[in-house]
Amino acid sequence: MTKTPPTRDTQSSDRLFTWLWGTYLKRFSAFLGLALFFMVIEGSMLGALSYIMRPMFDTVFIEGNESAIYWVALAIFGIFAGRAVASVGQKITLAYIVQRMAAALRTDLLAHIMRQDGAFHQTHPPGFLIQRVQADVMAINDGWRALVMGAGRDFITLMVLMGVAVSVDWRWTLVALVGAPLVLAPTRLVQKFVRARAREARDLGARLATRLDEVFHGIVPVKLNRLERYQSERYGALTDKLVKAELRAHAGSAVVPGLIDIMSGLGFVGVLVYGGSEIIAGEKTVGQFMSFFTAIGFAFEPLRRLGAVSGQWQIAASGIERLRELLDTKPSLTSPAKPKPAPKGTPEIKLNNVTLAYGDTTVLNGASFTAQAGKTTALVGASGAGKSTVFNLLTRLVDPDSGAVTIGGVETRDMSLGDLRSLFSVVSQDAALFDETLRENILLGRSDVSEARLKEVIEAAHVADFLPQLSDGLDTPVGPRGSSLSGGQRQRVAIARALLRDTPILLLDEATSALDAKSEAVVQDALERLSKGRTTLVIAHRLSTVRDAHKIVVMDAGRVVDEGSHEALLKGDGLYARLHDLQFKTNGQTADTAALAKQGLRQAGSGPETEGSARPGASSLISRIFARLSGQ
Repeated sequence: MTKTPPTRDTQSSDRLFTWLWGTYLKRFSAFLGLALFFMVIEGSMLGALSYIMRPMFDTVFIEGNESAIYWVALAIFGIFAGRAVASVGQKITLAYIVQRMAAALRTDLLAHIMRQDGAFHQTHPPGFLIQRVQADVMAINDGWRALVMGAGRDFITLMVLMGVAVSVDWRWTLVALVGAPLVLAPTRLVQKFVRARAREARDLGARLATRLDEVFHGIVPVKLNRLERYQSERYGALTDKLVKAELRAHAGSAVVPGLIDIMSGLGFVGVLVYGGSEIIAGEKTVGQFMSFFTAIGFAFEPLRRLGAVSGQWQIAASGIERLRELLDTKPSLTSPAKPKPAPKGTPEIKLNNVTLAYGDTTVLNGASFTAQAGKTTALVGASGAGKSTVFNLLTRLVDPDSGAVTIGGVETRDMSLGDLRSLFSVVSQDAALFDETLRENILLGRSDVSEARLKEVIEAAHVADFLPQLSDGLDTPVGPRGSSLSGGQRQRVAIARALLRDTPILLLDEATSALDAKSEAVVQDALERLSKGRTTLVIAHRLSTVRDAHKIVVMDAGRVVDEGSHEALLKGDGLYARLHDLQFKTNGQTADTAALAKQGLRQAGSGPETEGSARPGASSLISRIFARLSGQ
């Protein structure tokens, strides 16, 4: 299970809001000012409504002044109309700010994540990053919007209503607020609790997103291995933990409004007892009491919302902390301050005594070889020999611990990352397609490609061969990860991309290993066209695909142990010859007898490829495997 990346200490709320304001909200300050203007109008209308209660009761109802009915009624209508217009205005303005800020934050996050190196993505699973980009941004939006509305509409409403209450009787106001001290201390404790639980819930949400990502992308192995129940139980266990964390966070958020309700109840009781006696005694009018009572009644609702803001902001604060941690992560692989220009033409590639280790595991150990300009160089060796690591070094997905990697005489770390990677086209075993149309998967955002050039590319890559089978031709969606295309078709799309890029260096990583014989022949023909005039490096386990390479570099345990042409390496009786014996029948032996010979059970030799059969009496390793699988 992938652990959630470590986090730093909790930061204060004011520092977090300062960062959010300076980085994203400040650019919308004009719209925020407009929203606050509408909030002031909306908030003050309740104060006006509570104030109008006094003439309505004393002048209209008690005194019976019939002429006052019309202006009081008109004033009340004006209050509600003004509040309606202000409410609509502030909601539309805030919605604009919320959506624009969320879009900017998500875009910045995605761009920052894509700049990170491989080590970052090894410790930050996709589900974790999706949770940051989607759920945390949403929580932040909810939090700051609640804070702004609390500071604007609710705080202003509260102040206006308290002003009306004080204008009636300041002593009544003090009595109404008698329970306020009971709220302060618990609120501080609840804030810390809510932020901790919200952070826990965000972490669990990231783990759930990771689990979903793995299940959906691995749905075929899940079905074939009958893992539906197992994966459902794992997801259910995480969901139960998330539910508990969310419930604790929401319970904490609900405490503060509950305390305010208790304070409100105490205040009403006090005012009714204290103020009621003054009204009975004739010291205060019914209109004054109703004006005061309305103001205090209206005041407790914005007070409750202000109490809830605390919980919402703590949830948002936990999201801001996570995003700041992410945005503060700097990639270890960056362009130099003064980059050298990339080599022109078709360059030579050279590794000179390169070493590289991941932790305690040595991947390359003094590897050296040269790939001649415009020629094809193949890298062969057992899994884990370091072949794919060479490709990662060339494109600077990783830097060597020592030694030099040069392209056209220029070290890779001396070029800017953009210039360096513009030298390469890559066709790998797993052709990564996007859930877009076939056209978009070939163009990859380029708008400078003419239809004639696109047609030339798809014909050269044999994409045109299967276009008639697609309902909308080039404008047919290829499905998630190109799932609506076959493996051979996806490879041809990847080759079309490479042809369109027209770079001087071509990297082929097991480009035909997963294809059937017919598809391999078509793809191999397209690859041969693609590699003409380019410096080409090929990784292959199937030696039949590299025998025509100008040079074959044999790797073992991170070292280059041999190099030469196919024929020369076979005569050398080295590792390449032994690998060849494992894949082809040589000197009347099969791969089975060669494998047994490697274990010391039979002596095997090497020689030119023949069509001979297995030596009489030779044990068949494959027969043994099938027998064991079939229970014989």
